[in-house]
Amino acid sequence: MQAVLDASDDGAFGRSHFEPGHFTASSFVIAPDRQRILLILHSKFGIWLQPGGHVDPEDVDIAAAARREVAEETGLGSTDIELSELFDGLLDVDIHDIPANPRKGEPPHQHLDVRFCFQATTDRIAAGSDASDARWVSLDEADAIETDESVRRALRKLRAALAR
Repeated sequence: MQAVLDASDDGAFGRSHFEPGHFTASSFVIAPDRQRILLILHSKFGIWLQPGGHVDPEDVDIAAAARREVAEETGLGSTDIELSELFDGLLDVDIHDIPANPRKGEPPHQHLDVRFCFQATTDRIAAGSDASDARWVSLDEADAIETDESVRRALRKLRAALAR
């Protein structure tokens, strides 16, 4: 991730930066009761993931992109979430492969995902863009959902931090 930043100036945050990829922002949102995590059923991939996506030019920083994606995909606005004290906001980073999208003229590339941790002040949610569904998942039940290993890794970090 650092090598991509060093080699590309601000271009690494643009969605048209494909070699090897570009930065994205996502969020693990803890429910007000601190027993559940917010996940979306991703429309394209068909698995449960954390809210997240591309950094837009109008985002003032990558944390703002993460907040915007939470709002777009779950209906939780900026006043409904705050950075969690558990990780000083930053929970995890992940690099994952994205397949080519000929319809959009996009080659295969990587998403360099910066993952934040937010605490919700409400549990009222509604699925939005890129989400077929959104729901609070008990941290105890999270291992049974259809997701990927990077989400499971982040959930292990969350469980450990919440148990302290």
